[in-house]
Amino acid sequence: MSTDKPWVKNYPEGTPDHLELDPNRTLITLLDEAESEFQELTAFSNFGSTLSYKEVEKLSKQFAAYLQNNLGLKKGDRIALMMPNIMQYPVAIFGAIRAGLIVVNVNPLYTPRELKHQIQDSGARTIMIFENSAHVLDTVFSELEIEHVIITKIGDLLSFPKGILMNVAVKYLKKIVPPYNLPKAVQFKDTLKHPIADFKVVPVSNNDIAFLQYTGGTTGLSKGATLSHGNLNANMEQLRSVLTSVIGEEGEDIYMNVLPIYHIYSLTVCVLSGYGNGALNVLITNPRDTSALVEEMKKWPFTTFNGVNTLYESLLNHPEIKNVNFDAMKISGSGGMKTLKSTAERWQALTGKVLLEGYGLSETSVCLSTSPVYMKEFTGSVGLPIPETEISIRDDDGNEVERGQPGEICARGPQIMQGYWQNEEATAEVIGEDGFFKTGDIGTMDEEGFLRIVDRKKDMIIVSGFNVYPNEIEDVVCMHPDIIEAASIGVPDEKTGEAVKLFVVLGGEKTLTKEAIIDYCRENLAAYKVPKQIEFMDEELPKTNVGKILRRALRE
Repeated sequence: MSTDKPWVKNYPEGTPDHLELDPNRTLITLLDEAESEFQELTAFSNFGSTLSYKEVEKLSKQFAAYLQNNLGLKKGDRIALMMPNIMQYPVAIFGAIRAGLIVVNVNPLYTPRELKHQIQDSGARTIMIFENSAHVLDTVFSELEIEHVIITKIGDLLSFPKGILMNVAVKYLKKIVPPYNLPKAVQFKDTLKHPIADFKVVPVSNNDIAFLQYTGGTTGLSKGATLSHGNLNANMEQLRSVLTSVIGEEGEDIYMNVLPIYHIYSLTVCVLSGYGNGALNVLITNPRDTSALVEEMKKWPFTTFNGVNTLYESLLNHPEIKNVNFDAMKISGSGGMKTLKSTAERWQALTGKVLLEGYGLSETSVCLSTSPVYMKEFTGSVGLPIPETEISIRDDDGNEVERGQPGEICARGPQIMQGYWQNEEATAEVIGEDGFFKTGDIGTMDEEGFLRIVDRKKDMIIVSGFNVYPNEIEDVVCMHPDIIEAASIGVPDEKTGEAVKLFVVLGGEKTLTKEAIIDYCRENLAAYKVPKQIEFMDEELPKTNVGKILRRALRE
């Protein structure tokens, strides 16, 4: 394998090509240091209420004391946390980590089947769940070995009288909180009655597991990536080293935290990184309410904004986005799915800032590469591998391909997971003896070290022996002014083995014909890439809750 690292020479000025990572540093170290230094600063805001670093420290230690003393949880026990972006979420995460537990982040929009799988696979015996999702747990509770249920309501940590009013209002809106029956559940507010003196410090090393971060499941059954304290600390330090010029003085930055905390992107880049730097996280509970999101954006001189392509599109299409002041914004990042050139160009025209694309997975603590902050325009690249990260582009036999040629992206670095939770077979399939993790993504790297994602390996379509990558087709199709969304999959074809089928959501007058779309594709794509089948969709394409298009659902 080549040991060449052409990307190092293109790092932003001041970026070290080597990091001295502290082998003794844990996430508890991060919490203790931040709370010692930023006591009076505001850490989180939600629905107009706030928590200071001092208040977060107190609440998280009280929660940790409850877990230790009332529930008898010990180091290494798993606790599932299932809620949207509310202030109880980081408090619970920090409390669980302080108690030495392993946090299992659960999507609050999961179906009973999805929740059941994640609880059974992780072995979690304790769950803290948002009241609005409690009916989902109720549905499968008898099939699980859950011993402790903690229920939190939307207003639990909101200031008086707002918290009480919101809880009362929600109680009588049955459409918001479907009925459930979990008689032994305790209320989150009742877990905060322990004095901090009852909290017992738990010795934790950076090799201990902090999170079971379940994969998105876009290609099959969700698996738990075991992320250690060291994995996450390393990734935060790696990111900090390349973003030094856009990170404000400690306590100055405001993160508009739109992405769900249960997703690794928000967890690492916003919640943990922001907390370690004294930043304020403005938590957005329902990012799908674009009007409410835009109104919240108007209130804050935010410095950092992160999202996925579908989120940026929803904002750009909202009439009030033009009244948001972006003057304080120093960086806006995109990840989680391919960023369309048309979206990035519109965002830059609106804000004056380049949309910087990055790349990573749940298995990599989030980040493997990021676009350098000196970029002047969107290029379609996901940037340069961050310090202490090795990238190798390999063919199906594990051999490194020539520079510029497509192959599977393989990565090695301190942010790579320990493996999949209690799944040695799946771990061996993706982590080789040389320590390189097979991402399952097809990409290229140019002579300067810039990485581009071609597509998911498993989504690749083979037409008459030619590799066709859905992202390329979708990127071209979505540049058509009358097309809002598009997704492509492979379907069986007697002549070519597979053919491209395109799913399209139209905008405007919805008069665009299939023939016109095919003609447009012929103008912009090689003949074998042109869709043979087109299906119009009346509503938006099926997506995961972080905005990734579910091609699997389209196949089914």
